[in-house]
Amino acid sequence: MREIDVCQITKAVREMAVSTNHRLSGDVCQRIQEYSQKEQWPVAREILKNIQENMDIAQEGVFPLCQDTGMACVFLEVGQEVHFIGGSLEEAVHQGVREGYTEGYLRKSVVKDPVRRGNTGDNTPAHIHYEIVPGDRVKVTFAPKGFGSENMSQIKMFPPAAGEKGVKDFVVQVVKDAGANPCPPIVVGVGIGGTFDRAALMAKQALLIPFDRSHPDPYYREMEEELLRRINELGIGPQGLGGVTTALAVKIKTFPTHIAGMPVAVNINCHVSRHEERVL
Repeated sequence: MREIDVCQITKAVREMAVSTNHRLSGDVCQRIQEYSQKEQWPVAREILKNIQENMDIAQEGVFPLCQDTGMACVFLEVGQEVHFIGGSLEEAVHQGVREGYTEGYLRKSVVKDPVRRGNTGDNTPAHIHYEIVPGDRVKVTFAPKGFGSENMSQIKMFPPAAGEKGVKDFVVQVVKDAGANPCPPIVVGVGIGGTFDRAALMAKQALLIPFDRSHPDPYYREMEEELLRRINELGIGPQGLGGVTTALAVKIKTFPTHIAGMPVAVNINCHVSRHEERVL
């Protein structure tokens, strides 16, 4: 049994809240650079150039990548041999968000009640997902999620008869319906299978997969490639002004499901695909 003081969780979350809002991972930056060289439409090329300039400015640590610094989504993979000491694990996460968003001068975007509203003033509470895994380590993944893209996400409970075509057409239609709203170029996370809630979670987790990591199943690898091609053929382009760069990547996660159903969820992220992980 290994003991971890929850103050380490607070520290990690606090630091990642600031860093993820100022620096994108290398795979995202590289993909934007690749598409900027592919674009033939001058307007699209100029927008991608502006996006790259924005990333350079944000890395200086003063101005965040986007004014929507997101709702804090925190994924905890907790080793079953870990024992937390020093207080509540959940409160430690919230405290990290509270400190990070306050000390980092990041926009506070969370309201106390979904209907009656009222800002909490410190961007808490965070959305926390726990997973128990073997070992004595804890992996903390921090992913601020802006709602310009979150609002464009959809889920559909398909009958099995919808098949592969139904899944693919739905994903493309979701992106088509979203249009310019999620600030393309976008990243598309797809969750297939499980239950209503599991599909949505997988779609969000799919957004955390590095662009350069191929799907281990050739069937879904081909599906990702086809969906990316079809989405970019829509011509929505950067910021919805046309071009071949509507999406930077499509990532799929799956889980076994019931014989009577086939849940499919699509979680869209803008090009500011922010996430970072630390292992304690």
